[in-house]
Amino acid sequence: MFDKVSFIVAGAQKGGTTALDHYLREHPELCLPTFPQIRQAIVVAGRLSGEVHFFDTNKYFTVEPIDYSPYHACFEPRPPQRLIGEVTPSYMYWPTAAERIARYNAAMKIIVVLRNPITRAFSQWNMSRQHRHEPLPFIEALRAEPERQRNLPPKRANRFSYIERGFYVGQLQRLWHYFPVEQTRVFRSEELLGQPNDVLARIADFLRIAPFPPLVEKTVHAGEYATTMSADEKRYLIGVFEQEIHDLERLLGWDCSAWLQ
Repeated sequence: MFDKVSFIVAGAQKGGTTALDHYLREHPELCLPTFPQIRQAIVVAGRLSGEVHFFDTNKYFTVEPIDYSPYHACFEPRPPQRLIGEVTPSYMYWPTAAERIARYNAAMKIIVVLRNPITRAFSQWNMSRQHRHEPLPFIEALRAEPERQRNLPPKRANRFSYIERGFYVGQLQRLWHYFPVEQTRVFRSEELLGQPNDVLARIADFLRIAPFPPLVEKTVHAGEYATTMSADEKRYLIGVFEQEIHDLERLLGWDCSAWLQ
């Protein structure tokens, strides 16, 4: 019998989750999906990554009972692997994903990595430009986002959710509606970038696995941007996110003053 997936890295997009995925794959006790397995099990046109996107794909949840076999087909655990997990950073953002995950496995452990929402938005815009999805300059894309969110189909609107994805407080509260806080761990992307071995030690303790071996630091998907964020664009985003960042500080007991400098 297939053991249920027991941990998920659920967010946030452009927060360092791809690097974390690479770190997790180096632990002998952890089984994560590989692209060939995903392609055979879950067909998502044009996606060339290790992200499964099961719980944010509506077609898998239209018929009862839910058929989890396409999800399970993404994993091939082999000894000494004993925990199965995956990294799909859009789960925290997708409105119905937390409820779906809890229904699948109420004991699921959730890991989240949060990045400054200002630089996260700019990084997502750069990714959209590189993929030729985004025709607008950054500031125009930010101003067009509300109308796009209203008028585009959800999956397409996701490409342009530069600001909306950065409102972390509501997303965390939604996760905690379905999962006890103690089943979640929230890290800052700066921690993962600057002290990865410390973050991995805390993850090993959280997942109750042996310590990670000393690892070479990884920076993944960190290509150079075609442009830089202007002072006006940053001021605009500080105005958008300043209260949200203060609310996040209170929620998590963090000092995020550097995010607003």
